[in-house]
Amino acid sequence: MDTKPASKDSMRSTWRTADRSEWTHQHWALELLNAHPIELGKEVPVHAKEEKIPFMPQWSLQRWVLFYSAIPLLLHQAYMTYTGRTLGPIATFNFYFFAFNATVIYQMATNTSVMGSPDVGVGKVVTSLYKTTGSRLVMAVYLTYNRDQLPSQMNWLWLPLMIGLYGIVLDFWFYWYHRLMHDVSFLWKFHRTHHLTKHPNPLLAAYADHEQEFFDMVGVPFMTYASLRLMGLPMGFYEWWICHQYVAFAEVFGHSGLRMHLTVPSTLSWLLQIFNCDIVIEDHDLHHRKGWRKSHNYGKQTRLWDQIFGTTTDRIESAADNVDYNNVARMPLF
Repeated sequence: MDTKPASKDSMRSTWRTADRSEWTHQHWALELLNAHPIELGKEVPVHAKEEKIPFMPQWSLQRWVLFYSAIPLLLHQAYMTYTGRTLGPIATFNFYFFAFNATVIYQMATNTSVMGSPDVGVGKVVTSLYKTTGSRLVMAVYLTYNRDQLPSQMNWLWLPLMIGLYGIVLDFWFYWYHRLMHDVSFLWKFHRTHHLTKHPNPLLAAYADHEQEFFDMVGVPFMTYASLRLMGLPMGFYEWWICHQYVAFAEVFGHSGLRMHLTVPSTLSWLLQIFNCDIVIEDHDLHHRKGWRKSHNYGKQTRLWDQIFGTTTDRIESAADNVDYNNVARMPLF
């Protein structure tokens, strides 16, 4: 391993070619989870901007999110039904924490890009995954978990509306927090680490300083939960779990760097598309090209608030006439 000290801002990623005897447990965590590109030394593909991009339909994404969010709910239901026992809050946290991380890691492995984690940030990458999923679940368990309620007793009638509104309301709070991070110099210093990468990839979706991580993981979800409760929506633990799965799916895809046209899955996606407020992978890629006081596309679940407050920018490769709707890709379940 290169012993030359690297800047804390360095994005050089060479640790996989180093002597494995010098790896830490964090290096091994990424290796064993296969949470990085498989092919070392692979050249970055270059495409002409006018070369059409493939299309991934919304139903393929909805199916994936609903399938993997349902697995822990079904297991939880089966345990309580056949044993007659309930799960306490600590056991519930550990169970869903494992399920959340397993789902995110599997999605990252399914959608790998050509870039890995930086040498100086391997530990940050590993811990950010656990902090992102863990903090959201701690809050959800504390605020909403009822050990006597079965997953089948969630509010099914309200669930489709809650899923759609959750992404829109969360994006309102995220939009303003994110925009202020760019426009206020005092706050930019906490966000600049996330912008060290100009080529997003799933491993770096939560690559950030502690202050930003807190608002990403706790502040914005809490304000969203509180807003929906004020609107009279019965946001319980199981409903919030499914909403979290939609949000995490969008976060991973938004940083995937894939050259593909797809809209973030939402039960209100059809409505957002009518008003040209749906968000695609390229929107956040374009955001990462800019930094302090110069950026655009601040939303991560929709483009609604960017459209309302005038901070969208034109798409390049995902422009309507550059999408090949006959070249259809689907999100594989397995």
